[in-house]
Amino acid sequence: MNGNRFGRLFQVTTFGESHGEAMGCTVSGCPAGLELSEEDIQADLDRRKPGQSMITTSRGEPDDVSIKSGVQDGYTTGTPIGMVIQNKDARSGKYEPFITAPRPSHGDFTYSAKFGTRNWGGGGRSSARETVNWVAAGAIAKKLLATQGIELKAHVNQIGDVEAPEVTFEEILEHSEENDVRCAHPETADEMQELIADYQEEGDSIGGSIYFEAQGVPVGLGAPRFDSLSARLGQAMMAVPATTAFEFGLGTEAAEWTGKDRNDDWEFDSEGNPTPVENDHGGIQGGISSGEPIYGEVTLHAPTSIPKSQQTADWETGELKEEKVIGRHDPVLPPRGVPVVEAMLALTLVDFMFLSGRLNPDRVDDQPGEYDTDYHPSNPANE
Repeated sequence: MNGNRFGRLFQVTTFGESHGEAMGCTVSGCPAGLELSEEDIQADLDRRKPGQSMITTSRGEPDDVSIKSGVQDGYTTGTPIGMVIQNKDARSGKYEPFITAPRPSHGDFTYSAKFGTRNWGGGGRSSARETVNWVAAGAIAKKLLATQGIELKAHVNQIGDVEAPEVTFEEILEHSEENDVRCAHPETADEMQELIADYQEEGDSIGGSIYFEAQGVPVGLGAPRFDSLSARLGQAMMAVPATTAFEFGLGTEAAEWTGKDRNDDWEFDSEGNPTPVENDHGGIQGGISSGEPIYGEVTLHAPTSIPKSQQTADWETGELKEEKVIGRHDPVLPPRGVPVVEAMLALTLVDFMFLSGRLNPDRVDDQPGEYDTDYHPSNPANE
């Protein structure tokens, strides 16, 4: 199976299945000298982990991360960072009816048809549980971006037909973690919570969307055509499980705007540099970052694992069956998807920061040849 690695210079390779022994990833390309602890990574994993509220799956996974390599005395060494998250609460028995009778709209049939086998417990490799690896790697990317003054955040802006009004980046930072839905508009968050509870009570699920924004991104990230920032960002977001649409700037609304209305006029900033008057382009022009905030939206369909009766076809017996997916599943995905979207945004941006030469791939302090550093191990005999 290919497709388990993301990034060009800052590379993340992941492994693990939903009900396997563990999840994990290797991060290659992180420079030396970045202060890093398991607590830094755990903070984002706790935002993604199951069982954190009544509107998430009740699967009891602590998602404790263990750093196995690449860190010495609290600083990265420039070598690959290996991380492992153990699976603690897998219950595969409820998936036995679907070994040869695929669940509707899952990866069951397509995985079996492609490989002639699959890890069927909990969906195996196709499960969204695999995104725990992305969030762990994304936490490192966020720390690297912060050294360059880049900050990013996401929040749930729509669940079903309940849509939040536009909010500022500061409001997203201040309010998005105050409620279980992770919506930065408190009143809308209450409406969303009620809607989710209604679908949960019916044994059904509902879709939604996540708004993301990055501030402090410099001009010049991305390359024309196939390596454009928007193309690579689209690949990253479309990889998020359940994603059906990705957009940046005006997105699909651009179909309703004239060229004159959408085009961003130019003016000079306080230092005499051209700068766009507006930012309808979402921080990307010609596939390259413009220096304005990068923003967009990711749409996620309703979770496909629901306890309502659905028809499946058992290829081993030749029977059509009515089955219910009995297990512990989310009734809605965006609340736990927020840290996943942030991670993929961070991983994309940090990769382009290395590709553009704005980050030194060897060491964070950008001092090649210096060996007596604050983060080099000390000889105990000299203390």
